[in-house]
Amino acid sequence: MLTDPSFLISMTQNESNYFIGLYILLVVGGLMLTVAFLGCCGAFKESRCMLLSFFSCLLIVLVAELAAGAWAYHNSSKLDTYVRSAVKNAVQDEYSVLPTRTATLDSIQKYFQCCGAEGPNDWQSSVYNNADRSSLVDIAISKLNIAYKVPESCCHEGISVDDCNTVRNIGMLTSIAKPVVYTSGCMEKLVDGIKQNIKLVYIVGAGVIGVEILALIFALLLCCAIRRSSNYKN
Repeated sequence: MLTDPSFLISMTQNESNYFIGLYILLVVGGLMLTVAFLGCCGAFKESRCMLLSFFSCLLIVLVAELAAGAWAYHNSSKLDTYVRSAVKNAVQDEYSVLPTRTATLDSIQKYFQCCGAEGPNDWQSSVYNNADRSSLVDIAISKLNIAYKVPESCCHEGISVDDCNTVRNIGMLTSIAKPVVYTSGCMEKLVDGIKQNIKLVYIVGAGVIGVEILALIFALLLCCAIRRSSNYKN
């Protein structure tokens, strides 16, 4: 879902914010390329000026990365809220309407072995079941036995197409559907999966910052060595 541009746009709540984020990443990538060029050329030509420029630019990048990491950690709860809202909205209003979102949600349900946002009953009040979103009635309160269907991606892996179609079109998911249709929702599983990936990002980020600190130290040492060599020659 995080590779779906429409999902990312909905996460930022604004298409312009989405593209601003992309432009920032492009600028950061260009800056890193410039920093790498200065470092390589400075070391090869033994130029103190280029090495000091490399040190300054890399220091700016390092400070920016630390600030971005602190901001991301501080706003991690907002990401949780955005993901939950986006998944709920995708199930209720966008499945079968937007092809990209339909394919993305099918992939999520198959990968995480789940159905709906909080459970299969979410599909009962969805556009997928031609529900009128302007006049919905709380199913739990009304206790109406309204027939509905769930997507094929809600069926367990290995279940035949015929068995899947038979059960997913029954309507209210009775006990006969439990061995065939996933009963847990995707929202919690997706949030947990994202949190696990964020931990990996933090670990990789810490490694990158460590390498950058070493690069700063080596750049200073090389500058000092070049200066001593120049003084010795003079």
